[in-house]
Amino acid sequence: MTLDTLIAHPDKVFWPKEGYTKLDLARYYDEVFPKLQPYVRDRLLALERCPDGMHGECFFQKEAPESLAAGTVTKLIQHQNHAVHYVVGGSRETQIELVSLGCIAVHIWESRATHPHQPDWVVFDIDPGSGEFADAAKAGLLVKAGLDLLGLTGFPKTSGSRGMHVFVPIHVGPDFSEALSFAEQFGKRLAAAHPDILTVEQRLEARAGRVYLDPFRNAFGATVVAPYSVRRREKAPFSMPLRWEEVRPSLNPSGFNLGNFAQVLAGPDPWRDFFDKRQSLKEAALALHKL
Repeated sequence: MTLDTLIAHPDKVFWPKEGYTKLDLARYYDEVFPKLQPYVRDRLLALERCPDGMHGECFFQKEAPESLAAGTVTKLIQHQNHAVHYVVGGSRETQIELVSLGCIAVHIWESRATHPHQPDWVVFDIDPGSGEFADAAKAGLLVKAGLDLLGLTGFPKTSGSRGMHVFVPIHVGPDFSEALSFAEQFGKRLAAAHPDILTVEQRLEARAGRVYLDPFRNAFGATVVAPYSVRRREKAPFSMPLRWEEVRPSLNPSGFNLGNFAQVLAGPDPWRDFFDKRQSLKEAALALHKL
C-alpha cells in the first residue's frame, strides 16, 4: 500500500502558507523514521491531534484511540486516580497511523514501557521569555557549562519552536522523583549563578523576560517532543539534534523544516553516540551537592 492510501484526507493542507499537506507530513516521517525510531522505540506517547493542521484546533489525547489498527502496541499505566492505555512508539506503521489521526508532533515519555517509572534520560527544557532563540542558545551554553562541572555529557537540540532541549542520558535505576529533584536543584544553582539571564520561577510575571529552566519535563507522565518531531509552527520546523558548536545565537531553528529536511539530514548524526553515553544520576547529584 502507498502512503496516500494509508492517510485519511492526504491532500488536506496543513500549512497553508507553505502549501504542505498531510501527505507531505507523512512522507517526512516515513523517510526520517530510521533516525526517529531509536527515540520513540518502546516509549509511551501522548497524542496531540490537530485534524486541520497549522491553524486548526488541537487537543491532547492520552488514551489510545479505539480506531487504531488491531495489533497497535499499547501499555496500561496506573496514575494516582486513573489508568491510561498509552500508545507505544517504535513502529513505522504506528507513526504513519498517528499522522493520519492528525498528530503533527511526537510527544514522548522520558522512560520506556518496560520500566515506566524509571527514566533513561533527564531533560532540561530551555524556554526564552523573550521568545528569541538567541536567548535560548545563550542559556543552553550555560547549561552545558554546568553539566561539564558535574562531568555530564548533554545533547542539545532545537525544540522546533523558540526554545531548546538538552538531553542527558542516564543509567536506568533512579525514579522520576529523583530525576526531577536533580533537574530542580541543578536549575536553582545555575539560575543563582546567572540571575540576570536564567530563572526557575514558574510564574510568568516573575520571570521578567529571563530564560526559564523548566525541570518539570522530568515528572512522571510528562512528555517532551522527540528529536526530529515536526512542530505546528510556521514553516513546519522539526526538532533538530545539534552539536554543541552549532549552538549559537545566530542559529535559525526554523531553518530545519519539511522543505529542506533531506538536505539537512544528509550529514553525520550529531547524536550518533547518544545511547553509548549512559551516566550515573546518583554520582551527578552527589557532585552537585558538593559544589
